[in-house]
Amino acid sequence: MKRIEGAYVSLLFAGLGVAGVVYGSRTWLPELASRHGAGIDAMLRYLLLTTGGLFLAGYVALGLLVWRGSGRTAIGPRLATRRTEWLLSGLLGLAVAAIGEGGVLAIGMPVWTEYFDARPSADAVVIDVTAQQFMWNARYPGPDGVLGRTDPSLIDEGTNPLGLVRGDAAGQDDIVTLNEIVAAVNRPVRIRLHSKDVIHSFFLPNFRVKQDAVPGMSPEIVFVPTRTGEFELACAELCGLAHYRMRGFFRVLTASEFEDWLLLQAAAAAKGGQ
Repeated sequence: MKRIEGAYVSLLFAGLGVAGVVYGSRTWLPELASRHGAGIDAMLRYLLLTTGGLFLAGYVALGLLVWRGSGRTAIGPRLATRRTEWLLSGLLGLAVAAIGEGGVLAIGMPVWTEYFDARPSADAVVIDVTAQQFMWNARYPGPDGVLGRTDPSLIDEGTNPLGLVRGDAAGQDDIVTLNEIVAAVNRPVRIRLHSKDVIHSFFLPNFRVKQDAVPGMSPEIVFVPTRTGEFELACAELCGLAHYRMRGFFRVLTASEFEDWLLLQAAAAAKGGQ
């Protein structure tokens, strides 16, 4: 009877290990749409593979030990000395850390360098993004390639939410959008982040991009879209009661479509400034 009970319990533990691995092997990530995201996905897959393997091995070993010990009527002999147990535990811990952290560093460091340390190319699309409760303000330099000046004292939520200096010549052709950011496929995007009030988080799941927008700081992120389409822009930081509706769209167009969009927006900006 004990052997039957032990077999059931051991199968339960082994089954939990197998079920956990099967459940975790599903596709969790949204469709990839950026160049550096391939490295991030590879790092996540490596972590899932190694931790899943250790998870499965641990539960199978536990089930095996339960089954082997279920028929005993007395405590068995000690398998190793206390010193050997300490040594084995330490070596196994170091091996797990080396497998997990070593692999993450090997795969992740090139991604880190590409995402944070690489200098954007001269043809990068520069977009100034200002987050506020509960919207995203995006500003592009016009044909002159220079963003106009801003002054916090000029901010008016109804007519001038960014505090643009209207008399600044460099800002006359700036393109301003709300909750919509447009870029060109296979062309680097350089995002300059700002926040007007609290901490927000610029999150593009399909591009594997997430960066906090902190008041008083101007972090930059650079990435290359690799797919055309419309993607969700979300705030991943709890930023207030209406955080749930702080949602925008990131549209990726072909090179020619993007140039046409810029011309159309520049013409509208020039007309509005007259």
